[in-house]
Amino acid sequence: MTMENKPAGQNGLTYAQAGVDIDAGNLMVEKIKPLVRSTRRPGADGEIGGFGGLFDLKAAGFKDPVLVAANDGVGTKLKIAIDADIHDTVGIDLVAMCVNDLVVQGAEPLFFLDYYATGKLSPDQGVAIVSGIAEGCRQAGCALIGGETAEMPGMYRDGDYDLAGFAVGAAERDRLLPRGDIAEGDIILGLASSGVHSNGFSLVRRIVELSGLGWKSQAPFQPGATLGEALLTPTRIYVKPLLAAIRACDGIKALAHITGGGFPDNIPRVLPKGLAAEIDLPAIAVPPVFSWLAKTGNVEPNEMLRTFNCGIGMIAVVNPAKVDEVIAALAAEGEKVVTLGRMTRREKDGVIYKGQLAL
Repeated sequence: MTMENKPAGQNGLTYAQAGVDIDAGNLMVEKIKPLVRSTRRPGADGEIGGFGGLFDLKAAGFKDPVLVAANDGVGTKLKIAIDADIHDTVGIDLVAMCVNDLVVQGAEPLFFLDYYATGKLSPDQGVAIVSGIAEGCRQAGCALIGGETAEMPGMYRDGDYDLAGFAVGAAERDRLLPRGDIAEGDIILGLASSGVHSNGFSLVRRIVELSGLGWKSQAPFQPGATLGEALLTPTRIYVKPLLAAIRACDGIKALAHITGGGFPDNIPRVLPKGLAAEIDLPAIAVPPVFSWLAKTGNVEPNEMLRTFNCGIGMIAVVNPAKVDEVIAALAAEGEKVVTLGRMTRREKDGVIYKGQLAL
């Protein structure tokens, strides 16, 4: 019998026997094609499955564009998704963590790629994850133009997986943020978060462990939802309302995405030397989830502010003369906006707190 007509697998191992199921991967690709098509936008109307995704920058309508790129993951929030067996929301988180980092630089997200790695591929689980990614892309107005599904036996425990996302956007050169004219007296606005978002989940999981509750238990801070469902509330995507406000008036000078490190680590990233953000903590309507975490874990307020968003997922530094216009533009897009404070002169300490957080 020659090599050409020997039955497959006879007297030798196959890739499937080594733990990699190519057929399962192909099945998943076919199942997610309609999801990918639902994210098409001007500049991206191709199919997945090629060696690379294509995007026509001219079709997006830019005149003098600067490309802006970001990548991120979901962190240990994935452990809750895995343990609670809820996989259709973490894809939204994945997109949010990337595209929110684009819009703070004044960029419109154009396209997105994902990386999904697991020890044993489950097409149904993969489709649920990609359905969330597609939803996130639709919310952000960007196209899902490709990705990688990696089945790696021995690298992950049964049922475990990891996600990474990669987003590219563009901004007109003269509209990039932060601007260079941030000044004393500029107003600081806060945009509400949906909950914990995608940072601090190692501490969240430790607090849940101390509480003795399971993921199927009723959430003490959210009636009608299990603890797993409540904590897996997706990260808010701020792209469309912020772009609308940026385009409506010339009032926004800087934006800061409040992720890991909270206010003290993220706000100073967009501020010039010699200026600090003065934050009025009582102005923040702290969502119940943060009060529960603080009390159950006996977490100090300063640690809460350095770990979590505490109810504010995005910060805007605004020209005082344009504050009303910016708030109106954001409100028209359904945003809950709160005036948090102002910029003040300070050589040290990029963030200054006034009052106490109402935990």
